[in-house]
Amino acid sequence: MKASDRAYDTLLNEIIDWELPPGSVLAEVEQSVRLGVSRTPLREALARLTADGLVAQQAGRGLVVTDISIDNIRELFEVRRALEEQAARLAAERGSTEVFAALEREFLSASDLLSDTDPGRHAYYDLVRRFDEALDDAVANPYLVTAMRGLRTHLVRIRRHAKDDSARLRSAASEHLMIVQAIVARDPELAAHATHVHLYRALENALATSHFHNPETDAGRAQLSA
Repeated sequence: MKASDRAYDTLLNEIIDWELPPGSVLAEVEQSVRLGVSRTPLREALARLTADGLVAQQAGRGLVVTDISIDNIRELFEVRRALEEQAARLAAERGSTEVFAALEREFLSASDLLSDTDPGRHAYYDLVRRFDEALDDAVANPYLVTAMRGLRTHLVRIRRHAKDDSARLRSAASEHLMIVQAIVARDPELAAHATHVHLYRALENALATSHFHNPETDAGRAQLSA
């Protein structure tokens, strides 16, 4: 693996896992030493993270990990709806029935995975990852797939910071099952509708259980303290 790819993967995972929280300064010299790469591949990695929207230049501080607000979450889900609802339609038209029928059988028993133990949850997350991959393959549109993959990086970052309780995960599994069944039935509009319901509930959960700052609330607090 190239040094720039290794540095990018490490920093990406640290940002997604909140080991590098918003506001963390990514100084070239410090990160170069820490990651064991020279400054040229590090700059390439930081440029990719900047293009991903995970890192940005901040006056007086240099490159920092970007913040996430309630507004950011809403904006991401607006884009997510447009992309994933269309992807579900295309998957229902173009996808392999055998592939999605196999996923359907797994989602039917997904509740068995969703105990409070980490292994069960990891197995469920892996099932969702494989569903995403099957969806990407089914749409047969590289532009749509690239856009969805770029968005998922931010969504995973949000998900890792929000509370993911067992009840919500079981609901999400049922919602995924409805999407898969609509795709197997070759019903594009039902697949899009099931996706819309899933994303609506996912957004409501993210807003209700996350601890991201709210610009409106923050502004109100600033006025009260002034």
